[in-house]
Amino acid sequence: MIQIVPSILSADFAKLGEEIQKAEAGGATMLHVDIMDGHFVPNLTVGPPVVRSIRKITRMTLDVHLMITDPDKYAPVFIEAGADQVSVHVEAARHLDGTLRSIRGEGAAAGVVLNPATPVSLLEDVLGLADYVLVMSVNPGFGGQKFIPRSLDKIRALDRRRREQGLQFAIEIDGGVSLENIGEIVRAGCDWLVSGASIFHASDPAAMVAEMRTVASNARAVRV
Repeated sequence: MIQIVPSILSADFAKLGEEIQKAEAGGATMLHVDIMDGHFVPNLTVGPPVVRSIRKITRMTLDVHLMITDPDKYAPVFIEAGADQVSVHVEAARHLDGTLRSIRGEGAAAGVVLNPATPVSLLEDVLGLADYVLVMSVNPGFGGQKFIPRSLDKIRALDRRRREQGLQFAIEIDGGVSLENIGEIVRAGCDWLVSGASIFHASDPAAMVAEMRTVASNARAVRV
């Protein structure tokens, strides 16, 4: 199922509750929350208290993306705070198989993330464990970056493996997603499209989410 997933990284945190409501009004059913520790990526964002607060005001699926050096320690903490699904970077998880199993064991969906320079081949032995794979189409750490075109090749490769192996994992993308490139991203095989600045910097975030959903649905309908 195609999902437009608003990322709160680009939202106005002084009005976060209102921003989330706008995204939900546009038809979004999933919300992306970036967790950065200032070590794995050169930025700091939010912690479990913010996730806990968001959980109180929305029924949307909370898609928590851990850009941190110790995902094994903190994944259970964010799940307890209200995360429905948690993704970890293959570059940060020393024992990825165990990390994904642990997240599932805590009752959340488990995702694995690939940085732009990390090949899909590193996931060969864990694709059967992952509920979803997140392809970073920018270098992680900051919002508002330009989309890296070769990310489409990774999506195609993942989609091919999914079909060949009869697997059910979703494919997600994050970084530089906009109305201009949604069509080609969906036609490459992507299911969940994370977008921050394009939504929350728009004059009408709800209308932007709705328009993105329409464009994505139309692209899926004509996918070849």
